[in-house]
Amino acid sequence: MVTPLSAWPWQNLGAYKYLLYGPLLAQAVYSRIYGDGSMDKSTWCLHLISLWSIRYSLFSLFNSFSNMLFINGARRINRAGVDFNQIDHEWEWDNFLILQALMASMAYYTFPSLEGLPVWNMGGLITALMLHCGVAEPLYYWVHRGFHGQYMFENYHSLHHQSAVPQPATAGNATFLEHLVLTAIMGVPILGPCLLWRNGSLVMIYCYIITFDVLRCLGHFNVEVIPHQLFEAVPFLRYLLYTPTYHSLHHTEMDTNYCLFMPLYDAIGNTLNANSWGLHKKISSQSGYLERVADFVFLAHVVDLSSSMHAPFVWRSFASMPFSMRLFQIPFLPLTFGVMLAMWAWAKTFKVSFYNLRGRFHQTWVVPRFGFQYFLPFAAEGINKQIEEAILKADRLGVKVISLAALNKNEALNGGGTLFVNKHQDLRVRVVHGNTLTAAVILNDLPKDVKEVFLTGATSKLGRAIALYLCRKNVRVLMLTLSTERFQKIQREATLDCQSYLVQVTKYQAARNCKTWIVGKWITPREQSWAPAGTHFHQFVVPPILTFRRDCTYGDLAAMRLPADVQGLGSCEYTMDRGVVHACHAGGVVHSLEGWTHHEVGAIDVDRIDIVWEAALKHGLKPVSIKN
Repeated sequence: MVTPLSAWPWQNLGAYKYLLYGPLLAQAVYSRIYGDGSMDKSTWCLHLISLWSIRYSLFSLFNSFSNMLFINGARRINRAGVDFNQIDHEWEWDNFLILQALMASMAYYTFPSLEGLPVWNMGGLITALMLHCGVAEPLYYWVHRGFHGQYMFENYHSLHHQSAVPQPATAGNATFLEHLVLTAIMGVPILGPCLLWRNGSLVMIYCYIITFDVLRCLGHFNVEVIPHQLFEAVPFLRYLLYTPTYHSLHHTEMDTNYCLFMPLYDAIGNTLNANSWGLHKKISSQSGYLERVADFVFLAHVVDLSSSMHAPFVWRSFASMPFSMRLFQIPFLPLTFGVMLAMWAWAKTFKVSFYNLRGRFHQTWVVPRFGFQYFLPFAAEGINKQIEEAILKADRLGVKVISLAALNKNEALNGGGTLFVNKHQDLRVRVVHGNTLTAAVILNDLPKDVKEVFLTGATSKLGRAIALYLCRKNVRVLMLTLSTERFQKIQREATLDCQSYLVQVTKYQAARNCKTWIVGKWITPREQSWAPAGTHFHQFVVPPILTFRRDCTYGDLAAMRLPADVQGLGSCEYTMDRGVVHACHAGGVVHSLEGWTHHEVGAIDVDRIDIVWEAALKHGLKPVSIKN
């Protein structure tokens, strides 16, 4: 049975909960058309909608900044990652904004003196400040302590404390009763000046609510942004303003630091954590709190403008789901284009996510280049320079393995990473393209009884390895290529008894009786039409081919699911499901977990395909094969 007032009245509405703003918007439009233009219902409703927009944007910006690891990584308080469970747990964090907008609307109809508020009154600001410090702060302190009683905590407040890593969204994640009480406490400094002292104003309401939200976000920020020198210069200030470190201690040692924003009341109530100021100084000065060096780095790149928004520091909820283009992204594309230009000017790799696996720290770095740039001849030198700088940075930091994603290891760009290994032969960091595991995933996805396959992209790095591996298994490989020289070079690598299984073909018609296609080069719907009904298209081509044939099935790009004990993972890798990464990423993970000391660059060693596959399975990685 649900405890009374613990659930939100609209918790089953999902995204339709925003329709609750409909009456406010309708009232604003109606009154604006038919009203007299004074401080009537339309103006009040417009202010409520404006406040909601500002507050939602404010929390979103704080959420974004708290996840910008490339800026604030060294000053994070809780070093754990925000995982999918926490993101789902806090998905409805903005319920309190709806509640407070509806309650403010009710207050307008309940108290006629709210009508006709002036824009500015300095006395109202002073009164609101006094009421906050003298009434709201101690009231919240004692109510908060009450919510930590056994019954109240188990039935109400525990929801808030289930979030392992404080985030701005955590501030809004609480039960209906808690936010009813918090709204009432917020109402004291707002309604007091308006109803009792009659010196309230619109500026006072905006300033108080926005300042309240800023301080709430600050407390749950998980990044220490207040310098300890400020408190050393003005010691008493530490009792007037809490810090992210101060409030984080309440989440780890829950019987301390109960205050709203002013530690003064913790000092009076004898609940002030003795470590508050020492820990704050330690983190804000970065003394002894330098960021942990990653054991493994996956060097990714941006695909296009829309996918660049699929990052934890943009929208963590959006990033926690497999990427797909959404309508809400369209208005932000011009802004994203501007950010893209800034990224090019900055020309530095940046950290976007991390997770822990078997005690090893894994990070994802992103080269600030978009997919189309990799196909511009004049951009190749600049891209290779950025990749090289990232490898050298990883080497200086002590990273053990760095894995190159998709286009960062393009054969035409840098020979699958050989350019960097040959240029810097004393590298301690191991450079890995991960294609060995990619080949293993594709090969192990084939039917066990397959006798013939049709292979496009047959002379590419992956195509060559797949062809050589299959011919050893006495599987006939129809290799689509116009270059007889490149075909014969690969054929000569096979043993004499296997060479006959490699067959050069120059047209798609040659595969009209073959139901197993391995696509390594993009093919058009017309070219797909030559496949017989019932064909399955395995693929290692970027972007994936169009699912044109309804009488055929299509495999996804080669990928593997990370082990179940991975910690701190809270974002999806492009279009992959939660916990699933591209096979080249997984290949780097295996390289790290195994502690292999060789570079994996250039041509794929066919003899290592089974070794890498068995190692991946041994460490708990699982193949992912989703057919449409």
